[in-house]
Amino acid sequence: MRFGIKTNPEATTFPDLLAMWRRADGLEPIESAWVYDHFYPIHSDPNGPCMESWVVLSALAQATERVRIGSMVNGMPYRHPAVTANMAAALDIVSEGRLELGLGAGWNEQEAGAYGIGLGGSLRERMDMFDEAVEAIVGLLSQEETTFQGEHVVLTNARNEPKGPQRPHPPIVIGGMGERRTLRTAARWADHWNAPTADPGVFAAKNAVLDRHCADLGRDPSEILRSVMLWLEPGDIEGLRSQAEATAAAGAQKAIVILPTPHDPEHVDLVAELAASMA
Repeated sequence: MRFGIKTNPEATTFPDLLAMWRRADGLEPIESAWVYDHFYPIHSDPNGPCMESWVVLSALAQATERVRIGSMVNGMPYRHPAVTANMAAALDIVSEGRLELGLGAGWNEQEAGAYGIGLGGSLRERMDMFDEAVEAIVGLLSQEETTFQGEHVVLTNARNEPKGPQRPHPPIVIGGMGERRTLRTAARWADHWNAPTADPGVFAAKNAVLDRHCADLGRDPSEILRSVMLWLEPGDIEGLRSQAEATAAAGAQKAIVILPTPHDPEHVDLVAELAASMA
């Protein structure tokens, strides 16, 4: 079982986030560090503070050297896919090839409604937009020019230079558990799939669906890293161990552990100790 940490940029300060990531960068059992992509807090007072993910992630990339970085996951409707691809290429360069590009269809109606961001008139339309956007982003990150004619995304001889050091592109991380659409998109494009669940039974069922989509598309399922999202309760490290062991037995290869606020670097130590013991 491999381990990463997730420090949501809500109900916190940048100095506190910086301390968490610097601690993680110095602890080899912690493989990766993540933020989320929201404008309103989703785990605390929605009227509270929440920092924008790409800016924070870029700053944290400069403050670290080893740990792989990413946002779990970037909401596709928040930025045009060509903008996302350009930002990803630049951040892959800035981080010297440590970016993992998380992508999701988006779901938070509160922040989207407040900002006038369209999530799609229906779930089907939202997923159609997501499918097209993922394909467009992969093209922009891997091809010299990309032309794409979709219903929602149109690119004409589009360039994205310079590209980052990872080839053919930074690993594509798709988060979500929708069986008909999200997992099929993951089967087609993902290098890493994240299931936002700690339930081993749910994970095993969704994992099997992903395997079936891979079979339908002729994709080798072993090409896709499988991860779960777990929560750290600082007073119950054995509970986290039990969850990690149970989800690993169900097929998860990596645990991304959400750390509570207020952020405390000692929480990173707890995850590193658990990771070392399960290596």
